[in-house]
Amino acid sequence: MLGAIWAQSLDRVIGDGTDMNWHIPEDLRHFKDITMGDPVIMGSRSWLALPERFRPLPGRTNYVLSSREPGDWSRGAEVITGIDGLSGWITGGGEVYAATLSQVDRIEVTLIDALLAHSVDSVVSVVYAPEIGPDFELTEESEWMTSEKGTVDGSDEPARFRFQTYLRKVSS
Repeated sequence: MLGAIWAQSLDRVIGDGTDMNWHIPEDLRHFKDITMGDPVIMGSRSWLALPERFRPLPGRTNYVLSSREPGDWSRGAEVITGIDGLSGWITGGGEVYAATLSQVDRIEVTLIDALLAHSVDSVVSVVYAPEIGPDFELTEESEWMTSEKGTVDGSDEPARFRFQTYLRKVSS
């Protein structure tokens, strides 16, 4: 099984190219619960955006998709040039999600109740989640929840979020 997991705003923003525009501890726990014990697959920018103290993500084989040669930058991960034959979780970034979505069977989304596309600083780029097309069906969705400590950049209000699971439709 190959899955993809990400958090996004209502307008599909997943970050600004170096960071996410929110901090929601419940989302981080959800990510850990879903991916623990399975390989995680990410691009080199996502790998390098992880704080060094969290690299590699513990309890998971860490794969980094890159054409660069392994080195000090990739310590703790296995550098790969493709995902053929792998199972696990695609964990970012935007280009990796877009390039691999046709190969995944399951998508886990944390939907953040915020519109961020116009609030991201124009100096940095806005990174979007891929559109989830008609090949996938929403099979599970939680109620809206309010984070105990989580916030979205630019707001003092507690962040609201929900978890969604999409499965690839079986062709008949």
